[in-house]
Formats: sequence, structure tokens, C-alpha cells
Amino acid sequence: MQTPSSTEIRAEVDRILQSRGFARNERLSAFLRFVVEQELSGIGDQLKESIIGVEVFGRRADYDVRQDSVVRTEASKLRDRLAKYYATDGANGELIVELPKGGYRPAIRERDQMPLAGLNGAPSPSGESADPHVHAPLNSRVNGASVIESPQESPVEPRSEPAPHAAGRLRVWTIGLAAIVVVALGAIAWEIWFRHDPIPVVVLPLLNVSQDPANEYFSDGLTAEIIRNLSIIDGLAVRSQTSSFAFKGKVRDAGEIGKQLGVQYIVEGSVLRSGQQLRVDAQLIRVRDDFPLWSGRYDRELTDIFAIQDEISRGIVNSLRLKLGQGRRRYETSAEAYDLYLRGRAALAQPLGSGVRNSVEPFEQAIAKDPTFAPAYAGLARARASMAGFDLGDRPGEMDKMRAAVEKAMQLDPLLPEAYQALGTVQTRDAQWVQAEKSFLRCIELDPNNGRAHGDYAMFLLLPTGPLKEALREVRIAQKMDPLARDARADLAYVLRSSGRFEESKAFCDPQSGCLAQALLGEDKFAETIAILEPIYVANDAAVGLGPLGYAYARAGRREDAEKLAATVRRPIEKAQVYAGLGDKDRTVAALDAASRLGPVRLGRALTFPEFAFVRDDARMRTLRKRVGLPD
Repeated sequence: MQTPSSTEIRAEVDRILQSRGFARNERLSAFLRFVVEQELSGIGDQLKESIIGVEVFGRRADYDVRQDSVVRTEASKLRDRLAKYYATDGANGELIVELPKGGYRPAIRERDQMPLAGLNGAPSPSGESADPHVHAPLNSRVNGASVIESPQESPVEPRSEPAPHAAGRLRVWTIGLAAIVVVALGAIAWEIWFRHDPIPVVVLPLLNVSQDPANEYFSDGLTAEIIRNLSIIDGLAVRSQTSSFAFKGKVRDAGEIGKQLGVQYIVEGSVLRSGQQLRVDAQLIRVRDDFPLWSGRYDRELTDIFAIQDEISRGIVNSLRLKLGQGRRRYETSAEAYDLYLRGRAALAQPLGSGVRNSVEPFEQAIAKDPTFAPAYAGLARARASMAGFDLGDRPGEMDKMRAAVEKAMQLDPLLPEAYQALGTVQTRDAQWVQAEKSFLRCIELDPNNGRAHGDYAMFLLLPTGPLKEALREVRIAQKMDPLARDARADLAYVLRSSGRFEESKAFCDPQSGCLAQALLGEDKFAETIAILEPIYVANDAAVGLGPLGYAYARAGRREDAEKLAATVRRPIEKAQVYAGLGDKDRTVAALDAASRLGPVRLGRALTFPEFAFVRDDARMRTLRKRVGLPD
């Protein structure tokens, strides 16, 4: 192969930057492109830590490299990322681009040539890295790039070698161990770097295109508000207002701005105020090719200028986050609002209906303290959707309140995992199964460690609609993520019972509990069921929770006691359980029909109870399922 030209080297760099390891990593991409271009320009020998810190990472010219290790840290990441690229996507390429240890001057070689070796120099005491050209005999200047030449052979002292077979085994074991280490380290690096590299962004001062210069304060204020709101997003590295306003009134050159501030994206726009009308235009520019990735226009009536400023700023920030595909908001709420929110979450985590009811008030109080706190709206929406699983879901206006809460949460923060979790529960209440599944999966994608999202996906969608194996898989994930959570254990016991796995279900029930009694009921252990449930319900003169007891009475031959309970039970599903125990198909179907007011989620869950197996093939049940939106 002939010596590579600058064009070939740039083509190789482009291939690297388009690969999986670099395509979404603007930070390392900028680093690699900068050092290669400096080398191709003939000034690679001038590459120092301080220069890269200013030109690539936006540091001030006087920053102390001994106190700020960003360049050394990112150089280490870049070397590892390049190694991973040439082991995967770039395995068949003819050129290899390297960043030798001990310096920042890149080297380009043909694949079949020897790599740089022995370059393990450490930074000098001053913080500047050692000069890589102490190894200059390995390099020659060709077309402005450093190309590795094959080193001349030198005599070596003879040494003893292991026996041929032993040597072969040793090489196999060494290669195998090295491969395991490389794969393990690569997986860890991929997880850490890919998920957490911040995206550098600058918001340039919005142009005041109004005829009245007095409106300048509004455009400047809106710029500052956008900077502030973007700055509290994890995953975004936003340049300060001081850096941004240094370009106010100057001709805008995306490449120059990107170079000076070390950013990969620019937000720019204009503000037009005319009478009582306000128009704000904004766009997101990718620096490397000056390409507009997104643009938005906001037209508003100028009634409350500061509320409008907040609304427009939030709209721009949320749109940018969606376009950039990352960034979780760090909320700046009050201690009182956050405490109330945590109280609501704690109540919502309880597996019983009383916990759901008790969560509503703290969420509402948190919203009253901070109307911009999106998680509180998401919690309130999920609480109201969960109430649809009890006898509270049909109260006048309840559904409207539920939808309003989730809409507000999504408006305030469209990348909030809890908002998608709440949206999924709301959509299941409306039998929008396809949309709900997308919402739950989006929540899990945004927050893979959210065990409760897996549980909600199972209990609100998979269990009511029928795929019990999938529901069981999800509740097992939820319980494994949080093995001590009562709601996770209760959900797992519920799905195991619905799947006919009664012995396994008992392992997740508290002793002498209704959960345990229902597992025993599935095993036809009616006397044991009655022994647990009578002290709980009859002695306390309870009006709810009597369905399993009535079923056990009927199956144990105590039909008169079962009929008495059926007359006092208020919940239609529990009434249906008693009738099922009596073997009365007509009254069972009628009671289940009355339960349709609770919505598809609650009814769909109930229909998985083993005691209702004898009516599932009834034509009236197929009609009922269709009416409430449950699939056949």
C-alpha cells in the first residue's frame, strides 16, 4: 500500500466518527478530529494539554492543567475507544489511527505495520504531557501525517523457550484471558461512556428584531432563562451566560464559535415584539457541518410577559432535549414540595387501595407548593389511574383529573420516566393498549432501574390483556430489582396465583394474610382459607374483602353462609366470587357485568382469577370483554 494521503486519512477519520462508538459522542469525536487536523496542518508537534483544553474542551486560556485533568482523562477514553473500534467496526480497514500514550500527537499506520510500542510516558510535573517525539525514530513525516515505519531488526540475546506444546498452550491461555479482560473492560466502558458523556451546547444571545430597541431586555432575559433551564439538565454541558454573551452583536460563525467554546451544538434565534404580539424563533445548529437539526416558532399574546418567557423557554428546552435524545432534569423545587412528593410516593407504593387514596393529597399539596414540579403531577396521575383499580375510578370528574395531571407532567418534562409510567396507566384505563405499551417501554428505556415501571407494565397491561407469561416475567424483574418492596411481592404473588402456581405464590405472601388465603383457595384448601379469613373479616365486621371467604364457604358446603355474605358484599367482583363458589353461572356473569364500570384494567385482572374459569367461555363474557375494550 502506498503512503496514505491527507484525503485518505480524513476519510478514515470520517469512518471512525460515524461508527457506533463515536456517532453520539461529540466530545471524543471533537478531540480526535482536532488532533488529526492539527497533524495534517503540519503543527502536530505543537499539540499540548493546555491547547487541547482550550480548543476542544472550552477551558479558559489560563486554566491550570495540574488542577484540571479533563484532557488526560478524555485522551485515555479516546485511546480505548479507538482500540474498541479497530476490534469491531474497523476490523477490516487498511489504516489505523492511534493516539500514542505519553502525548497527544496522532499516528497513522497501515494495518500490517507494527504499532507504536513503549510509549508509556507520564505527564511531566508541570502537568504538560511528555513530548511524544522522544520516540521520533518510529515516525516519519509524510503528507503532513505521522506514519509508522517498520522498526529495523536488532539483535537480541538468546533465551530459553518453553517446549513447543507448552508454549502453544500458554499462548492460547494468554490470548483467551486477554480476550476476556478486553471484552469485560469494553462492556464497562461502553456502559459508562456512552450513557454519561455530556453534550456541549451554547445558547447565543437571541436577536431583538423588533423596531423598538427597548425590547432588548426581553430577548436577553429569554436567552438567560434558556441557559439556566438547559444548565439543570443532566447530560448537557451548557456554556455560561458570560461565554455566550461574548458573541452578542458579532457576526456569527458556527465553526469559530464551536472552536472557541468547545461546543458541538449552538442554539440561536430571534425575538419579534409588535404591539401585543410576540414571536420567538429558535433553532439548533450542529457545529461540524453548520446543519440545522431543529427549529421552532412560538407565537404568543403579550398578556403576561414573564409567564410567556417561562413557557417559551421551557418549550425550547424540552424540544432540544428530545432532539438531542438525552438529559434528565435536575429539579430546583422547595424542600417542602419535595417532602410532600416523597410522602405521596411512599403511600402509592403500598399494595392496598388505602395507600393509593392516601397518596393523592400529598401529591396535590406538593403541586400547590410548586406548580412546575413535574414528578408530582406524574405521581398524581398514576395515583388517580391506580384508583381505577378500586371502587374510586368512576367518581364524577375523576378521569378528567387523571388525564389533566399526566398531560401537565408531560408538558413540563417530556423526558420524565415517571410521566411515561403515569401515561401508560392512564392509557390502559382507556383501553389504549398499543399506546400504553409504548409508554411503559419508553419509561423503562429512560429509567432501566425503575422496578415499579416493570410492575405497572405487568399489572396494568399484560395481566388484564392476557399474556400471563410476559406478565410473570415483568413482575419477577420488578421483585428482583426491589426484593423487599411490599408492592413488588404482592404483584408477584398475584400473577403467580392467576397463572395457577399457587405453591410459589405462597412464598411471597405474609403469614395469615388474605394473599396466603387466596393461594390456599386455589389449592382447594377451603378449611385453611376460612381459618385465615374469618378472623380478618367477620370478627371486624368488614364490608370488603369477603369474596374469597364467601367462595370458600360455598365450596366447603356452607352455602347458607355464602348466600348471607353475598347479600352484604358491596364490590361486584367479590359478589361474583361468592356466586362462582355457589356454581351459579348466571349470577356470576351478572355480577361481573356490573363490575364493568371499574374499567378494563380491574375487570381484566379479575377475570384471571381461577374461580372464574368456569364462565370464561360463556358468550356473554366475550360480549362483556369487547364492551370494556379487553381483547378476546
